[in-house]
Amino acid sequence: MKRINRVWRLIATTTGFVLFGLFGLIFKIILLPYIVVPSKGNLSRQIRARYLVSLIWKCFVHYLCITGVVSVRYHGFERLGQPGQLVLVNHPSLLDVVFLLAKVPVLNCIVKKELLHNPVMKSPIIACGFLPNDESMQVIEQADAMLKNGQSLLIFPEGTRTGWDGQIKFNRGAVSIGLRSAKVITPVTIVMNPPNFKKHQPWYQIPKNKVQYDFYVGEDIDPQQWLEAKPLPIAARELNQSLQVYFQQETTKERK
Repeated sequence: MKRINRVWRLIATTTGFVLFGLFGLIFKIILLPYIVVPSKGNLSRQIRARYLVSLIWKCFVHYLCITGVVSVRYHGFERLGQPGQLVLVNHPSLLDVVFLLAKVPVLNCIVKKELLHNPVMKSPIIACGFLPNDESMQVIEQADAMLKNGQSLLIFPEGTRTGWDGQIKFNRGAVSIGLRSAKVITPVTIVMNPPNFKKHQPWYQIPKNKVQYDFYVGEDIDPQQWLEAKPLPIAARELNQSLQVYFQQETTKERK
């Protein structure tokens, strides 16, 4: 039975990747009004586009769950989407942003600039007003404006997917943005068992068992408490180190 189940999940995963590609075409169609007439600077239009994208991703996540490819549980997500909230998340797999945006449509996010060349992601990035990261000062200024304008912003501080060794290493820039601009910083830990959809992993290499995703929303962090006693560069370094330890512990600890 285990062998049959694994073959079934391989077929369902293959179909899922085909659907993922088809969504690129769907996005080009349903988001066309937001691209022909650009939504840049028009937050209400961007949010409408985000809800459309979220609906499509929600259908995709539902497919993965009902076919047994994955199982997903969200913990504490009612606290996400606050005005001026910076959401920091670890990045164990390819599909992390899909699960997050399917659940919290209002989130803006900083994405790799290379995704603008991805036919599935290009239309959502443009229509939703997501911020391609070219590692310039302009990105920091735009993120600052978004947070101060009341948007909630999602960042993966690792900058790329977590390696097979499970070691989490954050770039300090994400924490600096939070301390500089956010009203609140909220960590979200993704625990994935067994690991799958990793960087450089062929899509057809599926694990023996169904993948379980758990998303845990941590306690809010008040940036002002970190800035009261120390200047921004020191506070950013110390908070970044503290968060790395927090995420490492949360992703490896035993849970009931």
